[in-house]
Amino acid sequence: MSKTKESTAVADRGLPPQGKAAGPASPPRVSARRRPGVIALSLGLITAGLTALSACSNDRDSGDSAKPSAMPPSAVSPNSPSPSPSTSESVDQAAVLNAYSRMWDEQVKAYAKGDTKGTDLSQYAAALALSGTEDDLKDLRSKGIVTTGAPAHKTAVDALEMDKKVPHAMLTDCMDSANWEFVYRKSGKPVEMPKDRLVRYVTKVEAEKWGKQWKIVDVVPQQRAC
Repeated sequence: MSKTKESTAVADRGLPPQGKAAGPASPPRVSARRRPGVIALSLGLITAGLTALSACSNDRDSGDSAKPSAMPPSAVSPNSPSPSPSTSESVDQAAVLNAYSRMWDEQVKAYAKGDTKGTDLSQYAAALALSGTEDDLKDLRSKGIVTTGAPAHKTAVDALEMDKKVPHAMLTDCMDSANWEFVYRKSGKPVEMPKDRLVRYVTKVEAEKWGKQWKIVDVVPQQRAC
């Protein structure tokens, strides 16, 4: 492909052409509905189905708010005190938080090599959450982009409905993508990111319990800082 065609293809995806200097990267998302991806928001770039979210953070990216979370990458913890572990509800809250954390562990592996093969992502993600990641990766592979590092998370369970035929949960994650960088595989050069991108932002998550295993079924980044 000629340089002109390559630059046009990259621009159509909201991604900068290879060779430009880059700053720290941000997140990925999931969606057959073609909503902004998790990666798109945190990274400020991403796939065919994801629009680049270069929303202004209005000084939220400066000072303390721009610093990575003190939590280790892919760690997940509720913002509010956990209920007593003696209740069945607390057991499921812990289980769904663990499923979300493990899903991100596997997603980080997949984005680092550009493929879900060799990961256990399908064990923790399904439906839009899984298909969206596959779509993201397909688009990133076409551009020769992979990731380094990992995002950090602070996650809480907003609702837990165990009385449904398929138990359902809603979570909110404050995702910090400061230490997650997108680079060109061949050159190792970082992909240039919008200077005013959101580095820490809210993500809404849906999960369902399939048998004994909680599965993350949808992940929707929000265009607002946290």
